[in-house]
Amino acid sequence: MGFNCGIVGLPNVGKSTLFNALTQTIAAQAANFPFCTIEPNTGRVAVPDNRLDKLVEMVHPKNIVPTQLEFVDIAGLVKGASKGEGLGNQFLANIRETDAVIHVLRCFENDNITHVEGRVDPVSDAEIVKTELMIADLESLQKRIEQLRKKATAGDKEAAVNVRVMEPIIAALQNGKPAISAAPDPADKEAVKAYKMLQLLTAKPVLYVCNVDEDSAATGNAFSDAVRQMAQAEGAESVIISAEIEAEVAQLESEAERQDFLQALGLEETGLSKIIRAGYNLLGLRTFFTAGPKEVRAWTFVDGMKAPQCAGIIHSDFERGFIRAETIAYDDYVKFGGEQGCRDAGKIRSEGKDYLVKDGDLMNFLFNV
Repeated sequence: MGFNCGIVGLPNVGKSTLFNALTQTIAAQAANFPFCTIEPNTGRVAVPDNRLDKLVEMVHPKNIVPTQLEFVDIAGLVKGASKGEGLGNQFLANIRETDAVIHVLRCFENDNITHVEGRVDPVSDAEIVKTELMIADLESLQKRIEQLRKKATAGDKEAAVNVRVMEPIIAALQNGKPAISAAPDPADKEAVKAYKMLQLLTAKPVLYVCNVDEDSAATGNAFSDAVRQMAQAEGAESVIISAEIEAEVAQLESEAERQDFLQALGLEETGLSKIIRAGYNLLGLRTFFTAGPKEVRAWTFVDGMKAPQCAGIIHSDFERGFIRAETIAYDDYVKFGGEQGCRDAGKIRSEGKDYLVKDGDLMNFLFNV
């Protein structure tokens, strides 16, 4: 299952520095994990997970495969992008193809780095990007809705569903609110399907990344505080990082060196780790595990998936011929010392087709094709 986050922002906010640090992190992981740099501006990175580390420590497998997330470095946006200014059309096309948006905001002052708007105001920067995306969405919907209304009046049921979904979104956009604020009720399956097919830019979940100076990396500053308040008001999340520090950390060769460097700055982990995890959660993703002497592997699934669907992530035959799933909760697996200990303690559950897989479950799927 491929999921990706588009990294966006105005020029000179630290977006490229962050992505370069990310790609260096990918290279550093190559010794232990499979990775892929798909294009110069795209790469997949392992999602940090202490549970996977613990399972590896217990099982000692020959192979380790973590969950992964794809990041896309999208061309910098300028005011007027919705009208094609700068690389506007390319920007809008690229962001439309992503599952979530990581919006990097400049939260530092530096006279040597020119701000495209001539001042440092991350909340205003965010408004520029949001406005351009909302304008693009509004124009896209307005071009389509009149024709759909005619079809709906003539009895076209699919068109009627689309109109029902689009009208409240258009109203929201006209009032300066993103499409996601007018998303249909999840229980309305027809409407949800139509909503997804619209591929609206402002329907994507957003994570704000506050790029601060080195001295503010541990605690943030007035700029990042303003972003946090904005994010809370929107129901979004924000993360504080220093792209400058991330670039330095990525250059260090050993994990011990990286940890010493971070501790000296009062940091528990890299900002990239926070971004990767936050991006994973932003998409509603969860992890189940398979563990054995040949391989310990983390698998990505969407929250709310049932056992057969998760079996299908491993192989379509597993879903098609699903019988049941032998399931162990992660905490039980650790507490009782692995699969045999859980079996002896009666902690292995047999779950059927309606079982909702939980984050951290260790799964063994039984199937017959």
